Amino acid sequence: MTSFAKRGADDRLLSPDNSVLTIIDYQPTQVNSIGSMKHADLVKNAALVAKIGKQYQIPIVLSTVNVATGRNKDTLPTIKKALGDIPSYDRTSINAWEDQEYNAAIKATGRKKIIILALWTEACLTFPTLDALSEGFEVYPVVDAVGGTSPVAHETALRRVEQAGAHLISIPQLICELQRDWNRTDTVPEFVSDLLEDGAFTPDLG
Repeated sequence: MTSFAKRGADDRLLSPDNSVLTIIDYQPTQVNSIGSMKHADLVKNAALVAKIGKQYQIPIVLSTVNVATGRNKDTLPTIKKALGDIPSYDRTSINAWEDQEYNAAIKATGRKKIIILALWTEACLTFPTLDALSEGFEVYPVVDAVGGTSPVAHETALRRVEQAGAHLISIPQLICELQRDWNRTDTVPEFVSDLLEDGAFTPDLG
């Protein structure tokens, strides 16, 4: 029962040491226009991913669109609470990758694996994903925490980014990939709690 030591730069899997999480446009207007899943489930799942990012001490880059112009409201309080006190990069560009401050914040982490949540799937997720892939980043859309204006818009966008080289991932897979080993005991309680919250684990019914 001896685990290998943690892998370094050659680790092909996501780890707390090689990943950055970005959360883009989880604002009231965008959430209210989602037609591919229930809004309550979307917000709950996005907040859980934010919580996971904090637990594993992954750098998080948060972004909004059109808050400063007064056309839109800030990130939903549920998600902001899960994130804690981190900077938020407001933009006018639909494509976050085309915003200089956001782009610089991602690159300043030095991480090449981007875990992405963005609304909508067909725009604010697809566009920066395609640009990041073209610059040599690996991008991991969390499929059960993102949504589009309709089921077909969402699924078509996921197909497009997957064909371009993105790695689709679910919340349970993300949690397991970051934890990787029960011997990493400092994060085991949160690991179990997250899987219970997601519904992947069920409480012991005794």
